[in-house]
Amino acid sequence: CILSGIMSVNGKKVLHMDRNSYYGGESASITPLEDLYKRFNLPGTPPESMGRGRDWNVDLIPKFLMANGQLVKMLLYTEVTRYLDFKVIEGSFVYKGGKIYKVPSTEAEALASSLMGLFEKRRFRKFLVYVANFDENDPRTFEGVDPKKTTMRDVYKKFDLGQDVIDFTGHALALYRTDDYLDQPCQETINRIKLYSESLARYGKSPYLYPLYGLGELPQGFARLSAIYGGTYMLNKPIEEIVIENGKVVGVKSEGEVARCKQLICDPSYVSDRVTKVGQVIRVICILSHPIKNTNDANSCQIIIPQNQVNRKSDIYVCMISSAHNVAAQGKYIAIASTTVETADPEKEIKPALDLLEPIEQKFVSISDLFAPTDLGTESQIFISRTYDATTHFETTCDDIKDIYKRMMGSEFDFEEMKRKKNDIYGEEEQQ
Repeated sequence: CILSGIMSVNGKKVLHMDRNSYYGGESASITPLEDLYKRFNLPGTPPESMGRGRDWNVDLIPKFLMANGQLVKMLLYTEVTRYLDFKVIEGSFVYKGGKIYKVPSTEAEALASSLMGLFEKRRFRKFLVYVANFDENDPRTFEGVDPKKTTMRDVYKKFDLGQDVIDFTGHALALYRTDDYLDQPCQETINRIKLYSESLARYGKSPYLYPLYGLGELPQGFARLSAIYGGTYMLNKPIEEIVIENGKVVGVKSEGEVARCKQLICDPSYVSDRVTKVGQVIRVICILSHPIKNTNDANSCQIIIPQNQVNRKSDIYVCMISSAHNVAAQGKYIAIASTTVETADPEKEIKPALDLLEPIEQKFVSISDLFAPTDLGTESQIFISRTYDATTHFETTCDDIKDIYKRMMGSEFDFEEMKRKKNDIYGEEEQQ
């Protein structure tokens, strides 16, 4: 949906077909609640205690937006923000030794946090100041670190940070899913921590935003953008065949007709012969009648369980939202736990997260295969997105969008150019 909006702004003629009757494919928001029960083949209908089915909008794939992140930039530049309202998520928490703690995000919070001892706090504060001042274009800010060569492990050593602090810095601030980053050059990690801090600085409570009425609002917003620029959208449109001549896509057949095209963008479910399975994600949607314990009764939050804390290779995530976001009935909370599957018993892997949510009124469990394209599209001109991963923010999804854009257009996606294109159509004055 985002790419069809962007391509329309770029002057491409876009036809957007979806076999479903709703926007957003895999990452739709399901409403009413009855439909969620049907989708997960649960017997019967939701009990009366769940309130009106219409009051629910349940995301199948939970993700928050980084306030200063790429998706917010795309929304601002395309002005899709006109169609959406956001609320800031109230807190970000991290799991340590079976308990959850607020992620210290400011110097004051770092000094008050019970995650670290006194001397550790001072060292961590020094490290945060270093990151804030770090500028990859100004070697005077490097303090002997080579951003392209020095590993992050060595940077942590330089500030003498202990394992627990390394855990929450890498996983709750830089938002890495595994520890592979430790032996990579530190520039990327420092930029990720900067993004977290800058996002936080915008609203103060947490770096994350979430749209009222659920994530399903995002694809709808971009669909409207596409329509303004002459794009055509068809829901409920079955795809019978992708028509290929001499190894190149020439059209899509639906209900006996062929819509001809030069390029095609789709998700892996439309082209099973051009993708490969790269893993699995388990997601558990939980309906609660109470806020999560030890979160100061927040009506929204994120909890990260770093892999080291539960002897795993990848982190476990929990996203929680509530009636405050118009996605649940009054007094109800939706918590969604997700992680990358590592064993033959995924439900056992996600148990540490579910334990934090008890008592759970209703659970909806899904295990999805992760696919990546084997066809980059250079020959076929078929451009395939990657399946949504377990992360709880849109940065990796935006990387995929930019990657597809580059493969289609042969040039990097440029936010500034997007702005200029829009000015050509709307005129400068109207934007002020």
